[in-house]
Amino acid sequence: MTMDGKTSRRTTLAALAADIARRRAATGITDLPRNSGKRRTESKRGLLKAIEDAGGKW
Repeated sequence: MTMDGKTSRRTTLAALAADIARRRAATGITDLPRNSGKRRTESKRGLLKAIEDAGGKW
C-alpha cells in the first residue's frame, strides 16, 4: 500500500498493449491518424530526421 492507503497496480508493457488493442477493437477504432507535425519545433524535426537517417522509424 502507498502512504495514502491506496494499492498501486503494476502492469507489464505487453499487458498494456493487449489492453489498448482490446479497447480499440471494442470501439471499432483500428487505425489512428498520425500527428501532422505542423507545430513541431526545429529541434524535434532535427531529432526525427536523425532517427530516420539512422534507419529508425518513429
